[in-house]
Amino acid sequence: MPAEWERHEATWIAWPHHEPDWPGKLGAIPWVYAEIVRALHKHERVEILCNDETVRDAAIVALDAHDVAPSGYRLHIVPTDRVWLRDSAPTFVWGTDDELELINWRFNGWAKYDNHQRDEKIGEAVEKITGLPRTIAKRPDNGSWMVLEGGGIETDGKGTLLVTEEWLLSDIQVRNPGMSSEDYERAFADYLGISNTIWLGEGCVGDDTHGHIDDVARFAPTGAVLLAYETNGDDPNHWGSIDNLARLEAAGLRVVNLPYPRPLIMEGQRLPASYANFYVANEIVIVPTFNDPNDRVAMDIIAREFPGREVVGIHAVDLVWGLGTLHCLSQQQPERRLE
Repeated sequence: MPAEWERHEATWIAWPHHEPDWPGKLGAIPWVYAEIVRALHKHERVEILCNDETVRDAAIVALDAHDVAPSGYRLHIVPTDRVWLRDSAPTFVWGTDDELELINWRFNGWAKYDNHQRDEKIGEAVEKITGLPRTIAKRPDNGSWMVLEGGGIETDGKGTLLVTEEWLLSDIQVRNPGMSSEDYERAFADYLGISNTIWLGEGCVGDDTHGHIDDVARFAPTGAVLLAYETNGDDPNHWGSIDNLARLEAAGLRVVNLPYPRPLIMEGQRLPASYANFYVANEIVIVPTFNDPNDRVAMDIIAREFPGREVVGIHAVDLVWGLGTLHCLSQQQPERRLE
């Protein structure tokens, strides 16, 4: 599995349409998506899944309004339940023959939501659109279709993977009942070429996936791990930050701390606002921002660890009401290697 900062052919997203994901705020979300595409499309093609023709037509209106060149994106009618392609879309990897292929994990709505049947078929659609071979990932212990989400895995492209125990080894929202850490590590080796799995403890408070890594720890091309670190001892993210830092340092990794924004609350619910949910594309990193003094601090840190890339903030206060931001909604397609 290549690192996210390696060259992309495209970024995949799905156009928002499911109102319950943003109660009372869905009207604002397509405009955020249009801004995301505007930032990305000059650097790489954006492949956009649209639930139906009505959604496709609405996407065109928003993209035209944001002056997004039609040559920079493609629209595909593919039914979806939600838009979080990091988790429901397949993972692009290099096969043993050095050709790009799709690893199709099973998606079960994060072992929480019942309406995931359309999202479970996104891998088939991506296979048809790209023409790439698709491999169904199997559990190493019993051979059944293995549940996994891309937001839970983070690699440096050199064989090291970060995951959390909260996501895969707790008894809440269990993805693969009965699988052990050894089983997961075997699957990571078989399907992603991973030789070193580092288990962190907890994810970000408010993350309804129950512990995805992409809200707390991300690799950078400088060799650092950017760790979302809460310094306020009264904040529920504080002790998890301390534990994750200790685990990364014990693994011999250079850690650069990213601040959290101030707690973001909507209707009494703590939202998973984290700068670690940035997305790396060709020549650019887009970073969620939250109208917070730490927006600039976080973007400056990310800019230092991603030299040579433009760092662009995307306003995410409305977006995170859907319990995810930029990395959660995107999936990268690596550029094919030249022979």
